Amino acid sequence: MVNESATNMIIGPSPHVSVDGPVLIIGSTGFIGRFITDACLDSGRPTYLLIRSGLTGHFKATIINSFQEKGAIILHGSMDDRDIVEKVLRERKIEIVISAVGGKNILDQLILVQAIKAVGTIKRFLASEFGHDIDRADPVEPGMTMYNEKRKVRRAIEKSGIPYTYICCNSIAAWPYHDNTHPADVLPPLDRFHIYGDGTVKAYFVAGTDIGKYTIKSMDDIRTVNKSVHFRPPSNFLNINELASLWEQKIGRTLPRVTITEDDLLHAAREMRIPESIVASFTHDIFIKGCQINFSIEEPKDVDLSSLYPDARFMTIDECFNDFVRNLVENPKLFKQASGNNNGSIIMPPTNQEALVAIATYT
Repeated sequence: MVNESATNMIIGPSPHVSVDGPVLIIGSTGFIGRFITDACLDSGRPTYLLIRSGLTGHFKATIINSFQEKGAIILHGSMDDRDIVEKVLRERKIEIVISAVGGKNILDQLILVQAIKAVGTIKRFLASEFGHDIDRADPVEPGMTMYNEKRKVRRAIEKSGIPYTYICCNSIAAWPYHDNTHPADVLPPLDRFHIYGDGTVKAYFVAGTDIGKYTIKSMDDIRTVNKSVHFRPPSNFLNINELASLWEQKIGRTLPRVTITEDDLLHAAREMRIPESIVASFTHDIFIKGCQINFSIEEPKDVDLSSLYPDARFMTIDECFNDFVRNLVENPKLFKQASGNNNGSIIMPPTNQEALVAIATYT
């Protein structure tokens, strides 16, 4: 049933999106953007990617080529060039705009909001969120600066009357290192665990593929218009001690556990090493203050994704860890990357390789 009160609040264009309405994605080569773009292409919608001219690097070029092979249409331009954005939105008849830009470009979205409002035909805008509910989370600096910038974008969207959806997908399904930009790019530890506080504060973990899939599924759902969509899969509601125990089962070895205190995390945040200090501030907010679990989802502004799609299946942490094991078996060099040592000496646990192969093959 459509929530009439939510629909009546719309002061911009109609939020009803065509089944095959074109989508514009900005930030498609970033960590989250890659998953969203793949999912959008899989949905069969016309998918346009706004790529900065002169974007260099073999890795990103490879990503762009792979998207093109899947049917993505590449448009060159920058989000902070309002004229170009307006031209793209009008000429391509874009219905949905998704921004997945990184922290350095958060405030550039204010120009994007102006362009969307000027065109007046966009039926849904998804700003670059894809984490915590920024109006409820309260990280220390430097994380708070990023959240204040995102809040500024939220207020601009709401003031403009553009139909929007905020995706609050919580944590990436991986080992939550406190000093890495994207934990999912790094294997879980093989020498020792860093346990934050007493290790009992829980969080929700969501695989990147599921973030992409359910972002695309919810972006044109009338029930998500002008709401925050929260990803809270019960199967992936774990604390750091439980994550450590699960990983030990996978590698067949018990690893030492080193406590990272609240003071340790606050000190790392105060060092102002970007992006490491930002990640430390978020780690403190998650595993010390419990920012993902210290509030209830409240209507009319919030909706739990699982209530929208009761049959939704999320990839479990157990399955994600199995994928990490497969990577270890197929590429032994990754053992070095999984070590937490910073002095170059790698402590290799005497893991039973046959057990790893068995896990990788039969799970």
